[in-house]
Amino acid sequence: MSALDVTLAAGRAEAEARMREQVRVYRQGADVFDRATGQTLPGPQTVFYTGKARVKGIAQSTGEDAEAGEREIVLREYEIGLPWATTLPPGVRLLAGDRVEVLTSGDPRMAGLVLWVTGSVFSEQSTAWRIRTEDRS
Repeated sequence: MSALDVTLAAGRAEAEARMREQVRVYRQGADVFDRATGQTLPGPQTVFYTGKARVKGIAQSTGEDAEAGEREIVLREYEIGLPWATTLPPGVRLLAGDRVEVLTSGDPRMAGLVLWVTGSVFSEQSTAWRIRTEDRS
């Protein structure tokens, strides 16, 4: 094992020690119309990961205003750090629009927060798998 491998292993252990939130990463299926009730129901969810993570707001995020339908929303950016060794099912990649739900956090205001994936970064020399997301509330 090289000095770099030892350093990366130590860095990954430290990064995981800072992962204090529990999250669920999933893809939301298309809504389904129920003819019997006349209601539109959320489509099925495909869960890719449930476990520890670090949820960090991006300090330089501008809080960009956007419009969704007739409602103004503010887009705030977050970085989600998952353990570096996290894998997805074979043939699956995270796509823009996939979601990360914060299940538990030491900050009670974050529990229940649903973030939308905008991209992710892979690197053999990273200490965590970092996923860029935005809060669309």
